[in-house]
Amino acid sequence: MTSSPLNAATPLLLLGAGKMGGALLAGWLEQGLPAAGIVAVDPNPSSEMREFLQRQGVRHETEIPLDFAPAVAVVAVKPQSMGAALPRLVAALTPETIVVSIAAGTTIATFEQALGARPVVRAMPNTPAQVGRGVTVLVANDRADAAARTLATALLEAVGIAEWVEDEALIDAVTAVSGGGPAYVFLLVETLAAAAVEAGLPPELAMRIARGTVAGSGELLARASEEAAVLRRNVTSPGGTTAAALGVLMGPDGNGGLFPLMEQAIAAATARSRELSRG
Repeated sequence: MTSSPLNAATPLLLLGAGKMGGALLAGWLEQGLPAAGIVAVDPNPSSEMREFLQRQGVRHETEIPLDFAPAVAVVAVKPQSMGAALPRLVAALTPETIVVSIAAGTTIATFEQALGARPVVRAMPNTPAQVGRGVTVLVANDRADAAARTLATALLEAVGIAEWVEDEALIDAVTAVSGGGPAYVFLLVETLAAAAVEAGLPPELAMRIARGTVAGSGELLARASEEAAVLRRNVTSPGGTTAAALGVLMGPDGNGGLFPLMEQAIAAATARSRELSRG
């Protein structure tokens, strides 16, 4: 029997019920968090989300209610909406409320300035959370004790895996790697399918096998105990077709091709994340 804090009636305020907020909410409910203890705040949810909230028995409000004292508030609004949301949010919180933010580019200091001295956890999930395969990295301020960290971990593990860092500055690199990573993988599918068409395959078939190959490889990687490099070598016969392709993708010395290109891409994304965090 699991001892997850999500099995207890933890009053929770969800600010923002978009795709990521909705994915989190679905994960919490699946993990046993009672719907009666959740208030979802979104002025304009999608029709699908509105129906989901009603079907699950989750209270929906268009503005942050002042008659609800949450133990944890999860902030899932867009960064551009933060300025309007935080002043209303502070009035609804108790001194003990744990604030968990998944808002990109909004620092812990921003929340401390707006909400006062309280536990704050900043989390960076990625879009595979929508199918329960997300990757989230979290960082907290000094007021977040072990119990707050355990609760934040449980909230994000409801949609995938959760890892912690102690230095908030690392979130910029996390944003570049796991935050943007799904887009890089989708680009791989696009380019693989386009190359297949150039090799003579019909476009629809090329896209189907490209999607299936990347999806299947990801699942194999998730289940395997071996490192990615080992799995790659397992597919590669010396002097074979895969080796010929990898000679292009990795360069003749094994350190060219995709390696420096990916380093440049991650460096660019990290730098841009820092710029956005500074406003």
